Amino acid sequence: MTQPDLDLSPRVSDEVRRTTCYMCACRCGIDVHMKGGKVAYIEGNRDHPVNRGVLCAKGSAGIMQANAPARLRAPLKRTGPRGSGQFEEIGWDEALEIATSWLKPLRETAPEKLAFFTGRDQSQSFTGWWAQAFGTPNYAAHGGFCSVNMAAAGIYTMGGAFWEFGSPDWERAKLFLLFGVAEDHDSNPIKMGIGRLKGRGAKVVGINPVRTGYNAVADDWYGITPGTDGLFVLSLVHCLFETGSLDLDYLARFTNAPCLVDCDPASATHGLLLRGEGDAPLVIDRRTGKPAPWDGTGVEPDLSATWRHRGTTHRPVLHLMSETYLDPAYAPEKVAGRTGIPAARIRTLAAEIARAAFDEPVVIERPWTDFRGHRHERMIGRPVAMHAMRGISAHSNGFQTARAIHLLQILIGSVETPGGMRFKPPYPKPAHAHPRPHAGVRPGHALDGPHLGYPQGPADLLLGEDGRARRIDKAFTWENPLSAHGMMHMVISNAHAGDPYPIDTLFLYMANMSWNSSMNTGATMEMLTDTDPGTGEYVIPRIIYSDAYSSEMVAFADLVLPDTTYLERHDCISLLDRPISEPGAAADAIRWPVVAPDRDVRPFQSVLLDLGHRLGLPGMTGEDGGPRYADYADYIVNHERRPGVGPLAGWRIGAGGLTHGRGAPNGGQIDSYIANGGFWTGHVPEEGAFFKPWNRAYQDWAVGIGLYDSPLPYIFQLWCEPLRRFQLAAEGQGQRQPPEALRARIAATMTPLPTWHAPLIDAHADPAEWPVHAITQRPMAMYHSWGSQNAWLRQIHGRNPLYLPTAIWEANGFADGDWARVTSPHGAITVPVAHMAALNPNTVWTWNAIGKRKGAWALDEGAVEARRGFLLNHLIHELLPPREDGMRWSNSDPITGQAAWYDLRVRIEKSAPPEEALPVIPPQVSPVPKGPSELRWEVKP
Repeated sequence: MTQPDLDLSPRVSDEVRRTTCYMCACRCGIDVHMKGGKVAYIEGNRDHPVNRGVLCAKGSAGIMQANAPARLRAPLKRTGPRGSGQFEEIGWDEALEIATSWLKPLRETAPEKLAFFTGRDQSQSFTGWWAQAFGTPNYAAHGGFCSVNMAAAGIYTMGGAFWEFGSPDWERAKLFLLFGVAEDHDSNPIKMGIGRLKGRGAKVVGINPVRTGYNAVADDWYGITPGTDGLFVLSLVHCLFETGSLDLDYLARFTNAPCLVDCDPASATHGLLLRGEGDAPLVIDRRTGKPAPWDGTGVEPDLSATWRHRGTTHRPVLHLMSETYLDPAYAPEKVAGRTGIPAARIRTLAAEIARAAFDEPVVIERPWTDFRGHRHERMIGRPVAMHAMRGISAHSNGFQTARAIHLLQILIGSVETPGGMRFKPPYPKPAHAHPRPHAGVRPGHALDGPHLGYPQGPADLLLGEDGRARRIDKAFTWENPLSAHGMMHMVISNAHAGDPYPIDTLFLYMANMSWNSSMNTGATMEMLTDTDPGTGEYVIPRIIYSDAYSSEMVAFADLVLPDTTYLERHDCISLLDRPISEPGAAADAIRWPVVAPDRDVRPFQSVLLDLGHRLGLPGMTGEDGGPRYADYADYIVNHERRPGVGPLAGWRIGAGGLTHGRGAPNGGQIDSYIANGGFWTGHVPEEGAFFKPWNRAYQDWAVGIGLYDSPLPYIFQLWCEPLRRFQLAAEGQGQRQPPEALRARIAATMTPLPTWHAPLIDAHADPAEWPVHAITQRPMAMYHSWGSQNAWLRQIHGRNPLYLPTAIWEANGFADGDWARVTSPHGAITVPVAHMAALNPNTVWTWNAIGKRKGAWALDEGAVEARRGFLLNHLIHELLPPREDGMRWSNSDPITGQAAWYDLRVRIEKSAPPEEALPVIPPQVSPVPKGPSELRWEVKP
């Protein structure tokens, strides 16, 4: 019988173009298979340091993103009422003339009246540079409602943090603790890492109210009550102090645990570290028994010695830590009820941490020399690794909770040691080495320095002489002193209120503020469309928006500047910004146009450079009056932030030809990246691979490639002096002091040692009346709201029920297919529900950002996302309820301003099924046609 002739290996492509994925913030390397000049298939790049060929559903579905019907097609000018979605398409010349006519008068007279905020872009060093050149103080990206608690807590405590700043030692860890990690962030490296851990028999422990994703494959799961993670961690710390399970040598050498604290209550520096010549903090040197600078050559810091001076006994930080954390209030038996974790389980986990750290150390026979000149013959590590993300960050106590996790790691010596957490270049970098924030405005000039930074005390706050905020989001004020990423969630509310001042133009990029990226969604839409009763003009006069897709926010713009998709433009994943480094190597990457746009769209970064030239911004106009850079690709290659240091570190020009790190611009640089698969890697020398903040070999290497300009050794700040300086101001010290209404809050929350306080909403929403916690989870198959117009990803997550724990399910008599009315102090929604047993008994949750507004994203108005999908955002307000004195504070962490998304409290009751999820938001007109019922195209050779 004749068998059919089957082609068992059909050609996938006739060319492979390697670039960087943009379907989430993971920034994996991808191989884009081309056939006949079109994208035929996307797979992982096996040579790439981030994903090593692994690719998730999002990354593979990039082909659908690049062909999505929701893509914008040309610049748009609003013709109907704001919010209606009624536009006319215009040309780029007209669009840029309009934008210039709006922005130029502002720069010349009042630059602060431009509020420029970007969403989830990956070019913030560039957009921040543009905003600084414009002269407005009002710039930030989305970190203030995503991850600033995590980033700021890590940098203030140890000069780095989780995810983009650091990574677990996947190859050596024997115990791994995972706290509140969003499943759409860094998903491929985490999945690969957990696989390696489990393959070696290491134990994985998940601490999360919900058991999905990573927690579902954990060997042990702690279903913690939301907002109590810090209390849980400090109870673990209590147990370690009880049993003496501390790495004393590590604490003495590499932290400020031995530093002497000014214990004189009458001193103006009470609670700060005692300092000697050169302002160096003092320790007691074991060799002499006398005070010595912490970084003195050969100094051996003593953890236990005190110093009696002028009638006061000054004690080291470790003494104060012992007193604080041995307090019975942190005992497991005291915290069990609040955290939802039995005391025996807390003690068991503490014992497991101690056993893994001290009974099973990792030892690498590799000598290294520290900053004091001391030679170590071995690298000794504690194989307990930890990782945390948004579930910790998005609470009003998230900053101190993140610091508590770092404290836990440092006490056992598991940061920058084999088996623990390792920093990724350009980190480690301590807070004092970062810029301070700036808001010095002069019409017609650039801002006086970077917008964002790390304050070291009240002197660095951005306040006017009248005490009012100098930024529209009120970042870096007494309300939120350490708001290192800005407070994007407060921009629209403050601009609408004209507090601290009115603005003229709101300029947003990739920030879906009218929908899932805003608390208080319904009111935000009203604020964007509200008019002045006297003039009839919009309260926020002008809105410019840039996006690649027809998102909900597009409808609220007056001018839309359409961006390209990620396969159609140049991008720079830079060491100046958010690189793709791994602990053992500095690395950066590019995107490049593997296909040409088939629409009248332009890369947003190139558009900004064009606008910058039209506005005459410094650095964007050449000596001949023409544009300094032809486009963003030209900027990537030729811009220098410091002499010899530019956006990309690979293939620069040195004295002897091509070099890496420091060097002059190279016109062929992008071609070199393309030839190398889209990335560059510079490996840390073996001697410098661990103990980076204190390792001379690492410090010298970092200087050589341009990460530092000079060696930057430092010690971890378990006792955080910037926090204590704000406390001192609240206690009445210094020339700059907080308003009376905030003194108690600052004193209670800005403690120099990590502490825990209940989420701020608990003081306003009676837990008896609002007994249920409500949170969202980020699904691996979706990144924020980007994937819901993607034909493949919609099949994975097209709808999102509210998941209820068994106790609530049974108490209310729910059954499959039922609906519930969910009410908060701010609003109510009616949504479909589903049962989930692996869930904290007082918590409900749903997938984030699946719900869509009708008319957006080129979806049919009857699409399941618009009828059964929903947002919890309708239940959350950007402000806390009024206090007795009428004041309303931001619903944010009181230290950093991080949006407290996960503090939400609700009550639940069974509801008759409505026709669709409530509230029903009226549809908006789509500026792009609806997509077909089936998305089909054929790629031919």
